Amino acid sequence: MATEAFTVRAETSTVHKLDHIAGSLDRSRNYLVNQAINEYLESHAWQIEKITQGIEAADCGQLVGHDQVMQEIEALVEQKTTNKV
Repeated sequence: MATEAFTVRAETSTVHKLDHIAGSLDRSRNYLVNQAINEYLESHAWQIEKITQGIEAADCGQLVGHDQVMQEIEALVEQKTTNKV
């Protein structure tokens, strides 16, 4: 896989924390930063996809009313609290 260098400026305390974790894991700073970037991109890609799906559904009139949502949430809460006893 091809790589490309770029520069990121961070607070000194952040760099020290990164270096501490890198040392503890016997990994490079570069490795940890790449892992963090990949996790961030994956998480945000998922969120953007779900938001896009929601907007498309709303545009097609596929909406769920507030009262229905609240009923479903209350039922889930009731189920969870009942199962704890």
